Amino acid sequence: MSDLALETLLLPLSSGEVVPGTDPKALFLRARAGQSLTDLALNKLVCEQSFAPDRDALHKSGLEVVAEVAETGFDLVLVLPGRQRQEARSQLARAVSKAVTGGVVIACSANTEGAKTLESDLSDLLGHTEKLTKNKCRAVWGAVQPEDLNQELLEEWSILDQPRPVLEGAYVSRPGIFAWDRIDPASALLASYLPETLKGRGADLGAGFGYLSRAVLEKAPKVAALDLYEAEKRALDLAEQNLSAFKGKRALNGVWSDVTKGVEGPYDFIVSNPPFHQAGRADRADVGQGFIRSAAGGLRPGGDFFMVANRHLPYEQTLSDVFASVVQLADEGGYKVIRAIKGKGGR
Repeated sequence: MSDLALETLLLPLSSGEVVPGTDPKALFLRARAGQSLTDLALNKLVCEQSFAPDRDALHKSGLEVVAEVAETGFDLVLVLPGRQRQEARSQLARAVSKAVTGGVVIACSANTEGAKTLESDLSDLLGHTEKLTKNKCRAVWGAVQPEDLNQELLEEWSILDQPRPVLEGAYVSRPGIFAWDRIDPASALLASYLPETLKGRGADLGAGFGYLSRAVLEKAPKVAALDLYEAEKRALDLAEQNLSAFKGKRALNGVWSDVTKGVEGPYDFIVSNPPFHQAGRADRADVGQGFIRSAAGGLRPGGDFFMVANRHLPYEQTLSDVFASVVQLADEGGYKVIRAIKGKGGR
């Protein structure tokens, strides 16, 4: 599937509308891999990406990737902002702060994901921008000039996505994380159906900021160890904070990875609220199906898998293919809770 936002982001460079100088020192925030990026051949490009599937794709393309870039002084900064407004504004402010005086910032969003707002926001920061529209996306760019820069707005937006207490201080979270300031109703439903008899070594696939893992640890005292798998490192770092009360009492381990590529094991049980959207594309059953296969591969024979999903998502066939027993425990509020057991023979 082509990445139209990425292609449009790079058009000002490939068309010559933006010329950042010879062999510019470049930074790509929320970077994604693609042939259009490879074709540009930016020799001094650093990619920042905290989402494991995109990180892996960038590595595969031979690009330098880090979870978070500390240095500044870039001649060119590219950014594909997230959909959540506070996070997106913080990313724009960060892009501007990473650029040298006279450096160029280029940002892009799909029209359906806030392109008009993106143009307005970057213009408010820089004092001036140009734009290019194609592929139902909008690329916006401008040079960082101190005399035009809205310094007050830059400082204000720079901290918009910082971690903070949520839910009356029960958790720490931040904008941009899935269900960042609330308990996802699907996860809450799954938590209510988890048995107190869970024990041994378990895993939470797609742990987010740690709600479901904490529910397991609070509900099941015989759980000795829990591995938290999460593709978004920003969420995994929060989960570590939110489970700090259990440090030294249970063996906890965070794993920053793409669950669809498999998990370690063997586990006595696995819980999961699989994501069904990535990069703005909703209702992707293949992601959840990948979680199901990885769960089956990571469980010991006889191990339990508890999952929740939107009622309409077609997971039953995949579950039946890789588990010996599949039982629906609940169908409430548009969600289904399923328990699957791995067969003694391995299936």
